Amino acid sequence: GRNEARTHDFAEKYGIKAYTDPDTFFSSDDFEAVTIATPSGSHLQSAVQAAASGHHILCEKPLEVSSERAENIIQICEEKKVNLGVFFQARFESCSRLAKEAIEKGRLGKILLASCQMRWFRDQQYYDSANWRGTWALDGGGSLMNQGIHTVDLLLYLIGNVAEVSAFQGPLTHERIEVEDNLCAVIRFQNGAVGTIEASTSCAPGFPRRIEVSGERGTIAIEDKRIVRWDFVDALPEDKEILQQFVDGRAGVGGAVDPMAIDTLWHCLAVEDFVQSVQRNSRPFVDGREGKKAVDVVCAVYESIRSGKSVQLLSK
Repeated sequence: GRNEARTHDFAEKYGIKAYTDPDTFFSSDDFEAVTIATPSGSHLQSAVQAAASGHHILCEKPLEVSSERAENIIQICEEKKVNLGVFFQARFESCSRLAKEAIEKGRLGKILLASCQMRWFRDQQYYDSANWRGTWALDGGGSLMNQGIHTVDLLLYLIGNVAEVSAFQGPLTHERIEVEDNLCAVIRFQNGAVGTIEASTSCAPGFPRRIEVSGERGTIAIEDKRIVRWDFVDALPEDKEILQQFVDGRAGVGGAVDPMAIDTLWHCLAVEDFVQSVQRNSRPFVDGREGKKAVDVVCAVYESIRSGKSVQLLSK
């Protein structure tokens, strides 16, 4: 439900206009673009309204809770000729860009193993704090769809598309939830690399998310916003310097324990990129098609858990 008092307080604090009725909001021409940060399973409804009124859309992750609903958003935005961006701010982090660059330059050689691990912690209060949390209809899934999707997206950004997944659900530690709080998936990428995805919101006290990529010629490991392993057969003079800049920075565990502890700098870069895409009429760095890929993988993982079989992803 809407909290009108909070809406007005927020608007007053930041000197902006308050809207409490969606129809009035979407029909307004006071602005060119909107961000959608409603519960995941209601993104489509908001996107339809926004696109119909000609507003560009920057949507929170996941784009939607199923591949079909995500595709519907992409289609409506294409039809109405509005830009669609997805909030996957981890792609903007400096460690992500350095890793992407090294992989593209071939410094790791043939990619062999690429895995991500997200052993986070959310207490029962987190799930009880809003009635949409932990539901299939509005959360779209649990530790993988809600928290782990950023890490899955980063893996796809670094390695490329997934060909096949096989997954298992672990035990539940939370009450009153319909979705998983522990799972593990084995994945095969289209380029032949294999790996695993672990996602949990049960691992107290919560640990940094980790991505590790190994090739024939080197390995890169990232923990939250830090490169913790940068090791190549063919070392370059700048390698030591690259590692050093992350050793000096404070690691922290980001959102591993507290959703409010997530750094906002990368969100700012994502917003800046989207604003430029609207101004220049160009493609956002993470557009709808890119944003849907992680949803496709997560949905394939869930399908594998339900069916007990491995699931092929169509190559796109």
